[in-house]
Amino acid sequence: MPPTTARERARAELTARITERARAQLATVGAAGLSVRGVARDLGMASSAMYRYFPSREDLLTRLIIDGYDALGAAAEAADDRAAAPQQRWPAVCRAVRSWARAHPHEYALLYGSPVPGYSAPQDTVPAAARVAAVLGRVLGDAARTGALPVAAGTPTGTVPTGLAELLGGAHPALHDRVRTRALLAWSGLFGAVSFELFGHFAGAVTDADAFFDDAVRDLGALIGL
Repeated sequence: MPPTTARERARAELTARITERARAQLATVGAAGLSVRGVARDLGMASSAMYRYFPSREDLLTRLIIDGYDALGAAAEAADDRAAAPQQRWPAVCRAVRSWARAHPHEYALLYGSPVPGYSAPQDTVPAAARVAAVLGRVLGDAARTGALPVAAGTPTGTVPTGLAELLGGAHPALHDRVRTRALLAWSGLFGAVSFELFGHFAGAVTDADAFFDDAVRDLGALIGL
């Protein structure tokens, strides 16, 4: 619900300024060096005033993480045209993930880079973190229900938890545990490819990053059955 009173609007505006400044600091000091006092200093605020908005560095990091996952999830959702064929939707969503990561490398590093020493993400971050997976699961579920995935043979192995199965397309004969396992592999492969590119691990190995990514996405989609 948007703020309605002047006091609420002022608080929302200052909170936005704080998080904006904190995101800017990620580019200079990294997540491990981020501090509430440092952000307060940059904004010309007293540390005591800052702590009324974010009582600890962990609270500030959690807010940045949720905001980052939400922004990435929104990009993936916007790229998914449900009127298109699943074979077209999958690469479109993958490209949106890569584009967002390249435009926001320091925020991406906060989400998928090295863990921040002394910080453990709370459960509050899980719904936002699941948004991209939910889009890919929707593509997978629609592919199954429109006949774009063959019905899998064999007996379900129970290797994919029920909650994750629901996220990865829901119940359908074509969505066998093996298909969902491959979907998990494709999901991790997507973020692996993006992370390797952003963190420089493809240096000397990949000469055309765009062509490589398109090939990787096509092969990952084929792994699932798209």
